[in-house]
Amino acid sequence: MDAKTQKAELTRAAIIGAALDVAAAEGLEAISLQGVADRIGLSKSGVFSRVGSREALQKAVIEEFGHRFIADVFVPSMQLPKGLPRLNQIVRRWIARYRDVEAHTGCLYTAGAFELDDRAGELREVLLSEVTRWRAALRRTVLQAIEAGHLTPDTDADQLVGELSALIMGMLHDIRFLRDPRAADRTQASWDRLVKSYQP
Repeated sequence: MDAKTQKAELTRAAIIGAALDVAAAEGLEAISLQGVADRIGLSKSGVFSRVGSREALQKAVIEEFGHRFIADVFVPSMQLPKGLPRLNQIVRRWIARYRDVEAHTGCLYTAGAFELDDRAGELREVLLSEVTRWRAALRRTVLQAIEAGHLTPDTDADQLVGELSALIMGMLHDIRFLRDPRAADRTQASWDRLVKSYQP
């Protein structure tokens, strides 16, 4: 990669990072080309030339959040054996990320879902695709745990993923709104009890 291309990539990354900060603090609809330009010292046209329209920037923000989330939670967990060890590691890392990151910034998957739940359009579809992809990865991991004999054969993977997601969403509420310092520990204890109910 030549210096010019590298600089362009870094500038685009800075734009998306600044827009992600705005979305985390104020919501996806708060993103504007001018606002992001002001944050990083570019002109509005400079932002547009690198990312395109406001909607294109919003989509890029959703995708970037997804990349960061998967990199923090899912990818490292793949180093563990398939089955319950991997599933438990995913949950531990998910809880830790919400405790250490989303507790301060908010979760784009959760906040974005509430923001866009009753709005039809491409932006909603992009977020839905990211969340669905994450749910599918969780479901595959649960199915692998069933195949490994770590969970009972009649385990409903969709039910377990739904229950886990509800636990995590509740934790985020308690951390951010109630400012409960023990929310993460309670969520881990709830998961340990929940997953035990599915074990042979």
